[in-house]
Amino acid sequence: MIIFFGPAGAGKSVQGQILAARHGWRWLSAGQLLRDTRDPEVMECLRSGELVPVETISRVMDTALANAGDIHKVILDGFPREVAQAEWLLEAKSSHGRDIDLVVVLEVPRQEILERLRLRGRADDTPEAIDVRLSIYRKEIYPLLDLLNDNNIPIVHINGVGTVGQVHDTIEAELVDRGISEG
Repeated sequence: MIIFFGPAGAGKSVQGQILAARHGWRWLSAGQLLRDTRDPEVMECLRSGELVPVETISRVMDTALANAGDIHKVILDGFPREVAQAEWLLEAKSSHGRDIDLVVVLEVPRQEILERLRLRGRADDTPEAIDVRLSIYRKEIYPLLDLLNDNNIPIVHINGVGTVGQVHDTIEAELVDRGISEG
């Protein structure tokens, strides 16, 4: 299992989808999986920006991981978002049968994120809103990385600036170097 971390606009989804397509792996986006539930309670959490309860997202991810049982590798995008979710992922290995092979943290400077999200053109992508999201991301990410590091999960920080292809090549080289991919 490969986990992607990075703030909104860092390119997690694009890179995860490219890796999945290239290798025949499964890309699991927590946001998409939650939207696909069409559960009114979940939809309200998503609309309000609140985190979905740990039990709910864990159940959704457990089902998605079980459904990907025949796929060699899965890529998680947007999960875990908090320590309780990461603890569940580590503890539920007996149920989903997957080790976390690598955590990829895409590092992108604020100014680059502002530009990417400006181009995306969503009304809620104001500089002020983006700064709030970056602040929340930083508060979430460090405890998660500490927990994963304490559990001997390899973590790599990748420069997310450049073309999609350049960033992909850097990630792919890291996967090959670690024996996760044959290139």
